[in-house]
Amino acid sequence: MQPLKIHKGKLLLLSHEAALVADPLCRDALDRAEDGELGPDAQRIVASIGASGPRSADQVRTAVGLPAPAFRAARERLESEGAIVARYPVQPGGQVEQIRRSATLARWDQSFTQRRKAPLQHALDDLVVLGVRAAVVVQEDEPKTWFTWPIVYDTVRRLLETGRLVRPGAGWVAAA
Repeated sequence: MQPLKIHKGKLLLLSHEAALVADPLCRDALDRAEDGELGPDAQRIVASIGASGPRSADQVRTAVGLPAPAFRAARERLESEGAIVARYPVQPGGQVEQIRRSATLARWDQSFTQRRKAPLQHALDDLVVLGVRAAVVVQEDEPKTWFTWPIVYDTVRRLLETGRLVRPGAGWVAAA
């Protein structure tokens, strides 16, 4: 399972299939972070993790020399777009220690090495269909609130027209 932080701080655990679907979106976010589009602090964080490999959040913050609030903001942006992922230690008894500084941070390309070449819109469409399939049935406007990645206004309509989603009732959608 690949952990991925998504919209509004929610954590998404991705199966291998879902991680493969999300791969183009996460790699695009990583490329944009490397190019500085997600801000200079985010650029420094991905460069540091790229050079030294996955390590604790505290080690990354120290290496890039950012104050805690700036590091937290850049980290949140990187995680929400899938450029980096955080893994939390599991304590005896299976409890996950969710203290942010204890997480090991890795770039997406270090955490998920299998690559899927697909246009971003196709990857996002596939992710919406997977999400609807997992939810079984949802209100038609709900998928656009699930992810940080922008779901354009006509995505659900287009997926309905192509038969990838179906309308089991007025205002509701399900995976075909």
